[in-house]
Amino acid sequence: MKAPSDHHQNMVVKPKIYVRGIESIFKVFVLDPGPVGTMFRSEEMVLCQLFVQPEAAYVSMYELGEAGIAQFRDLNPHVNDFQRRYVTEVRRCSEMERKLRWVSGELPEPPPPPKLSPRVLTPREINILEERIDYIESEIQEITKNAQNLKTDYLALIELKILIEKTQTFFQDHSAHRKISASVQIYNNEGAIGHLGFIAGVVATPRVPSFERMLWRISHGNIFFKQAQIDEPLKDPVTGHELQKTVFVVFFHGEQIKLRVKKVCHGFQATPYPCPATYKEQQEMMAGIETRIKDLEMVLEQTENHRRLVLTNIARDISTWMVAVRKEKAIYHTLNMFSMDIVKKCLIAECWVPRQDLHILQRALDNGVKASGSPIPSFLHHVPTRETPPTFNRTNKFTRGFQTLIDSYGIASYREVNPALYTIITFPFLFAVMFGDMGHGIIMTAFAAILVIFEKKFAKNKTDNEIWNIFFGGRYIILLMGIFSIYTGFIYNDMFSKSLNIFGSSWKNVYDEHTLNSSSSFDLDPKDAYTGTPYPAGLDPAWQFAGNNIIFLNSFKMKLSIIFGVLHMAFGVTMSVVNFNFFKKPEMILLQYIPQIVFLLLLFWYLCILMFMKWFIYSADAIDPALGTSCAPSVLIIFINMMLLKESNIKEPCKPFMFDGQDTIQKVFLAVAFLCIPVMLFGKPVYEIMVVRKNKRYQQGVESGEVVEEGHGDGFGELMIVQGIHTIEYVLGCVSHTASYLRLWALSLAHAQLSAVLWQRLLKMGLGAGSPVNAIVLYVIFAAWAFFTLAILVLMEGLSAFLHTLRLHWVEFMSKFYEGHGYAFFPFSFSAILENDEEDVKDKPNPNGGPPE
Repeated sequence: MKAPSDHHQNMVVKPKIYVRGIESIFKVFVLDPGPVGTMFRSEEMVLCQLFVQPEAAYVSMYELGEAGIAQFRDLNPHVNDFQRRYVTEVRRCSEMERKLRWVSGELPEPPPPPKLSPRVLTPREINILEERIDYIESEIQEITKNAQNLKTDYLALIELKILIEKTQTFFQDHSAHRKISASVQIYNNEGAIGHLGFIAGVVATPRVPSFERMLWRISHGNIFFKQAQIDEPLKDPVTGHELQKTVFVVFFHGEQIKLRVKKVCHGFQATPYPCPATYKEQQEMMAGIETRIKDLEMVLEQTENHRRLVLTNIARDISTWMVAVRKEKAIYHTLNMFSMDIVKKCLIAECWVPRQDLHILQRALDNGVKASGSPIPSFLHHVPTRETPPTFNRTNKFTRGFQTLIDSYGIASYREVNPALYTIITFPFLFAVMFGDMGHGIIMTAFAAILVIFEKKFAKNKTDNEIWNIFFGGRYIILLMGIFSIYTGFIYNDMFSKSLNIFGSSWKNVYDEHTLNSSSSFDLDPKDAYTGTPYPAGLDPAWQFAGNNIIFLNSFKMKLSIIFGVLHMAFGVTMSVVNFNFFKKPEMILLQYIPQIVFLLLLFWYLCILMFMKWFIYSADAIDPALGTSCAPSVLIIFINMMLLKESNIKEPCKPFMFDGQDTIQKVFLAVAFLCIPVMLFGKPVYEIMVVRKNKRYQQGVESGEVVEEGHGDGFGELMIVQGIHTIEYVLGCVSHTASYLRLWALSLAHAQLSAVLWQRLLKMGLGAGSPVNAIVLYVIFAAWAFFTLAILVLMEGLSAFLHTLRLHWVEFMSKFYEGHGYAFFPFSFSAILENDEEDVKDKPNPNGGPPE
């Protein structure tokens, strides 16, 4: 699709008037109504060419990054990233960012939010910041390394202490202080070593079985292995993780086995320690170890306090530094998209900017020149282009969620009608038709109201919980869905499956006391029980106890679904007129809109008219038996007979049609509707071929001085295929889409029945009992009822109704006029860059500008 030329701006007078009326409606909901006006269609974009002095570029880009209004194009697509002008600055910023991320990981708790920076940092301040970051990194690395060395020594002393305590049970009998090993005496009373040697140490507990097995194999069973697990886990000096270790002693004979044991200890990463053989030497070593442990604990405490003090001082400013570094990196990354004019010694850039933000762009360029003191100004030039601009719909916190629903289907083509404006009302309304219950609507509204009232508090607490982020991002959608559900629940007179008798019933009791006591359900017959005065608003509460309430509600909700569906689709088809008018395609109104809307109205709106006529014409108290309820015809049967040209077999006194001349009118409607199909099929291709031939004859006549007649058939077949697909899709879609709106009836009925089942099969059991014991049981039953209400009826049924509503908008409504062939506007914006992690930025389209690849 080609972008419209500049003269199209003169064509939006009527839409602007219409939008102003819409703005007045939404002032109740929107604190800043300005974005609602621009939601009617995407904003007009301008391709600008900038001539910026190198010394003024940094300040200008900083202001543009704060404003977030320009999407820059890469003018060096074939230049390697490592060969661009500002690659050194980008590398320096990446290195500073890496160092700051490492320092952030060393902080004991998350740093405070960054301070607001009122101005751009000068190159001198950036250099000072870089030097400070380097100094902080080296200082923390040195402190951390020293602390790890001290912790390693401390761990070794603790292991040696525990080893000596454990090995005392291996070497001596506590009662007689005699050295023993099994039944073999290996040490004498003076502490001299006999003919057996030993190695003591510590090994990881999971490796003990393999370690013992390997020792047994290399010695052919000529060793004696003793072990004792350390009860309290130790801490790794580097990672801080808990370590499970075991003390071991290996007794052996001979130097050859001794060397083998040492190699096995090295292979299993076991730590051997020197262990005295005599009890006296062990006690002396123990005393020395305890003294060294106390000294190390004191030094470790002082080191940790110093490290914590340094990190606390850094934590106050590290977030601010990170923001400054990321902004500078984004600026230089964007400047790498500029081209350099060597002759004029200036940077040249191209960017898409909303027309109404051009003054901000010019102000940023002027401020950059003033800050740099350059005598040469920066220039802004509008570039005429036929390239399709990006689509930009200005939103606020209220409209952003609805716009996201539309963008998830497809980004709107440039300047076409934006369905998000109408979705603000139609989406929660259709949802509420399926979710109509005052009680469930109140729960949903209360939840959304909490999110809205405390939105600033929740927005500050960043979380990776995707479900919470979805709920919080759509808080205004949930709020409107809850409010509309309360309204439809009031119309259905349904609150947790119970009706409210607000205005008094319009039905009277016609049953005697015996019948009332012997039966559990009673049919409502309007001929006998209806007082003739309708219930003021919504359904009469008497239908709650009627035995035929399902039949009545089925008919009522099914007809409403068809009526809402046809109106919704007709509105979608009519919206295409706005697009045709704006893009100067008046021929499409005649060749596409009129046959489409006529086809839809003559068939399916006629079906809705029959429903209204059936409600008004036929009555239970009618004098003429042909107009009684027993003779009320089935609207569906009439419509089927109309499509099949089939006569109805109705016996007297009933009439086959509702009014005189209905058969003739139906045949005329059917004929006209079918005549619209060839207009939809051939109208657009024939017109386009005629325009192409006319233009070609004109061009050839201009070149040769005369008009040359020449046929043109190339492409007609392709046009017919495409148009045939669209025509078949629309004709069959009118039938299938109308039937698709029956989901409004089906889900509404299912929701009401599930609510009734929970009440009758669960909560009613607890309320029906009268003993004091059952009063306690009621708490449990109520808890179960509340849990299933929230989990099934509010969450699961709410999600189901949300998805069905989304489908009705994406397929049944938007397919009538919405192309969705555009690409989103991604401006160079600091806020967009700072909101995303580095990994998220890689997965998403480039926030510094450019359409997605």
